[in-house]
Amino acid sequence: MYQKLSTYLDYRGFKYIKPEKAGHLAAEMKDLKALGQAARAEFTEIAKTLEPKVAPFQMTRVSNWANQAQIARPHFWCYFKRPEDSQDDVGIAIRLYGDSADFGISVEVSFIERKKSEMTLLKQHKVLEIPIAEPLYYFAQENGESHRVSGTEVNRQDLREKIASGQVRKVLVKYDIPILEGLDLTTLTDQLAQGFDRLMPYYQVTR
Repeated sequence: MYQKLSTYLDYRGFKYIKPEKAGHLAAEMKDLKALGQAARAEFTEIAKTLEPKVAPFQMTRVSNWANQAQIARPHFWCYFKRPEDSQDDVGIAIRLYGDSADFGISVEVSFIERKKSEMTLLKQHKVLEIPIAEPLYYFAQENGESHRVSGTEVNRQDLREKIASGQVRKVLVKYDIPILEGLDLTTLTDQLAQGFDRLMPYYQVTR
């Protein structure tokens, strides 16, 4: 299961060139595009299977396998929104993480950068108003770089101070589901739905 996703992760960061312009790399570029499309299809199937389990949340479009610069993305993601949510609201997303040897899908409370408004970051900051406990964790953006922060009370208070001082720009709350050998689609999406339940208080506080 999920062989395409696993293989795709080894190609993150690769530059895609249209085969007709790629010279001796033409065949390799065709293979990369086919792999990216197949991996995206695998991820889309996961999102579609999850959707009825997290109603009234509805899946939005799954990210493309390459970005606008035609670089293979390091992961896929898909945001889930409720019908009444606006584009700049905070949502819940699933996101591929890791490398081919150790990967999975995380559930996160976050927002789409290109659709944010002046209010979006203020809404996102509210996730720090609620106590946290592992295995939930934070993902904090500081000086343009994002890093993992353990879900502890000490870290929650520290991040609140860093948000207030402007040292940290945004903080996501995340929960990981590793994809292990033999994990079937039903079990995986059940676990992702449980991730939605765990993160629901953090989503609700942003409303």
